[in-house]
Amino acid sequence: MNSHCLNCDHPLAGNYCSTCGQKASTHRYSLKHFIEHDFIHGVWHVDKGIFFTLKVLFTRPGHGIREYIEGKRIDYFPFVTLIVLILAVSALLAPYSHIKMADLMPEASKAVTNSFENFATKYPKIILLIAIPVNSFFSFAWFRKAKFNYSEHLVLNSYKTAAELIFGLTFSIIAIFYTNINVLSLIYFVISGGVGIFYGVWFYYQFFSQSVYSKKGVVIRSISIPLSYMFLSLVLGFLWGMVEHLHP
Repeated sequence: MNSHCLNCDHPLAGNYCSTCGQKASTHRYSLKHFIEHDFIHGVWHVDKGIFFTLKVLFTRPGHGIREYIEGKRIDYFPFVTLIVLILAVSALLAPYSHIKMADLMPEASKAVTNSFENFATKYPKIILLIAIPVNSFFSFAWFRKAKFNYSEHLVLNSYKTAAELIFGLTFSIIAIFYTNINVLSLIYFVISGGVGIFYGVWFYYQFFSQSVYSKKGVVIRSISIPLSYMFLSLVLGFLWGMVEHLHP
């Protein structure tokens, strides 16, 4: 039992904080809790805090999610529910879009892509969801001295993915009202490439800024996570292409 509330630091005198209402006992994330509580509870219960969570994700994402994992949770919207909600809105808007993701690829690239790359282009949201455990492995490996377990890395990367899905949702809304393929291609690659990568590095840098690593070390490791993911994607795409070439 904590002596002070981890959410507002008010002295505790019972099972709940008399100031903010958060439970006195908070737990460290584990794989069991990740599945039983956040996944099941997140799907079937919608809590308050969506606007607060969105504000945090785009103003101080790393600091906010680190505080969430460390126990400051009452104001936050569950990450599973947030992801499901964004995907649902995206699905509702999809029929109104006049383009497909494949339309944004240069013609030269379309001629040399294999089925793996075509799948990634056709279903970018599925790739983002698959990337959560993969990026969690890389963030855990690069920041193993930060003392966060793998399940906690799943949480931080889930919130990061929620923000990335919002970038994609923003592009989908633009594509409803604007149909110039050349301009949309530029906007898409700026959002998915430049903005997406910068946001990820910014997110990781903030989250691990209070770890044992030096400022330079945090920057290098924060950049290394998306680079590791891109390298893995290139290797998988190359191997997939070789298999297709050998077994057409």
